[in-house]
Amino acid sequence: MAARLRMQISSLRQLFICLIALLIMPFESTRADDSATSSPIAIVVHKDTAVENLSLADLRSIFLADQQFWQNRKRIILLVRAPQSDERDFVLNKIYEMSEMQFRKYWIAKMFRAEVPRGPKIVFSTDMTLELVIAIPGSISFIRAHDVTDDVKLVRVDGKLPSEAGYPLQ
Repeated sequence: MAARLRMQISSLRQLFICLIALLIMPFESTRADDSATSSPIAIVVHKDTAVENLSLADLRSIFLADQQFWQNRKRIILLVRAPQSDERDFVLNKIYEMSEMQFRKYWIAKMFRAEVPRGPKIVFSTDMTLELVIAIPGSISFIRAHDVTDDVKLVRVDGKLPSEAGYPLQ
């Protein structure tokens, strides 16, 4: 009984720390380079992930953690850029359809209701995103299309690649 109580306290302590971290992160976004914002956002996954194409609705379901497992029952590991990146702002607007504040409240509520074991992993750069997608099976994230390497799998969105006309994440 005491061990279970210690484990529950530890879990609550971790949740509290995550919530505080989300609340103290800066809200304002600074744009790095306007030329970087002209490249479409690419959806990338770990090479072994059995997905080639996702609809925008499927992508939204994954990023909202309504869908938490791939078809092979492997857990989806969501990697999201930290605030103050133009990629995050784009994804919040286009996929999540939320403001930064709504996004934070959404994840706090989802974790509080124990609907997810944890929130998205926060990444701080394109290089870090690529390294983690390469290293973590089941992971999914987003980067500028011009930054995609052969080390990750590029996912079609609504049947289109970022270089094709009609790609929805432009």
